[in-house]
Amino acid sequence: MASQALPVRGARLGRQLTSGPVPAGFVPAARRESYDTVRAAVLLLPGGDALSTRRRSPLAVAAMLPLGRRLVRAGRGEGIAAHVVHYRFRGWNGGHAHPAQDASWAVDEVVRRYGDIPVCLVGMDMGGRAALRAAGHAAVSSVVAIAPWLPAGTEPDPVRQLIGRQALIVHGTNDRDTDPELSYRLAERAKKVNRDVCRFEVHTDGHDLQDHRSEVAALTADFVLGTLLGRALARPVADALAAPPPLGLRMPLAVGFGRTSGLHH
Repeated sequence: MASQALPVRGARLGRQLTSGPVPAGFVPAARRESYDTVRAAVLLLPGGDALSTRRRSPLAVAAMLPLGRRLVRAGRGEGIAAHVVHYRFRGWNGGHAHPAQDASWAVDEVVRRYGDIPVCLVGMDMGGRAALRAAGHAAVSSVVAIAPWLPAGTEPDPVRQLIGRQALIVHGTNDRDTDPELSYRLAERAKKVNRDVCRFEVHTDGHDLQDHRSEVAALTADFVLGTLLGRALARPVADALAAPPPLGLRMPLAVGFGRTSGLHH
């Protein structure tokens, strides 16, 4: 793919997923005070295609919104800002790794808007790969990769950028779109250079994790708010981080996770 053939297009942040959202890139004077209270940010990275220079997928963006709103509700009153990242292109596009580049740009934009705050990258499918790849940004403190797309037969993705970050990978064991064994292998390599890596398996669920959507959202909220705001992590998450491979990388996600902690709303 010749770089000169690519359309000229910029990535952008979607509206802040909080009460009283404002257009991306614009902070009215009346609302600047509320922006000053932001203590941490979550960037949501949608899925996409292996190769495509089309604009980002509205359906992929829409799929991130329920999780983003849930994270904001769970962190209500604690200064969490959440945005969906709108990629320049729908595809990963080989060595260009456009979504990972856009994720790094988005972290820079968060720092520009809100100051020096910790950022968590939360991605699904191709967005999970982008989150893992962009974790080396200095402002990123944690990463969540849900059913990450890690194509077989290619050079293994790097893991050293995860050093110093807390990382959670979640994958359905019946995923037919993205191979859960490949995410296990990446987690295994990452755990060798960074003990703060864990991986949960959602037994019998597929790529969209439809059957355990509430549990996956509760697990993500627990991890995001724990790593960004210093909340105590749920016991299964703390155990997974502390356990050596393979235990901490094949941790089963229990049915009903989060229901007793209030994270199921």
